[in-house]
Amino acid sequence: MKLNTLFTAAVLSLTASVALAESEIHVMDTTVFETAPTAMAGGGFMQIMNHGDTDDKLIDVRADYPRVEIHTTEFEDGVAKMIHIEGIPVPAGGMATLEPGGFHVMFMGLQGTPFVLDEIIPATLVFEHAGEVEVMFKVVARGEHGNMNHGEMNH
Repeated sequence: MKLNTLFTAAVLSLTASVALAESEIHVMDTTVFETAPTAMAGGGFMQIMNHGDTDDKLIDVRADYPRVEIHTTEFEDGVAKMIHIEGIPVPAGGMATLEPGGFHVMFMGLQGTPFVLDEIIPATLVFEHAGEVEVMFKVVARGEHGNMNHGEMNH
């Protein structure tokens, strides 16, 4: 009986730790720019705050598109190149910013289904420690990113 009680306590403790970790990640300003009808891809941007004591890492983004990847931008001879990366560190007590010209989410395979102004794009962010966090990207006019209300947060 004691072994069963200890096992149950361990499972409850682990479950509480996972729930706590998920609540320590706060995602703000989730936006994508509207795209032309012929666009093949669109970029997603956000700020990720880690209120926890443990470093974390955004390792995947899932959405209903043929390919969704985490990218960074590198400039070579004045030309921007989008480079696929394995993840974005989110330091304990710190923030990661995904913005034009830097880290971003690339939604690929739009083929005739452009991002339309004010549309909402659901996605799931996957973190190394915090697990999955559901977010909603709002489609905004190019140049509006960063002017969003920081009080509107996805958790």
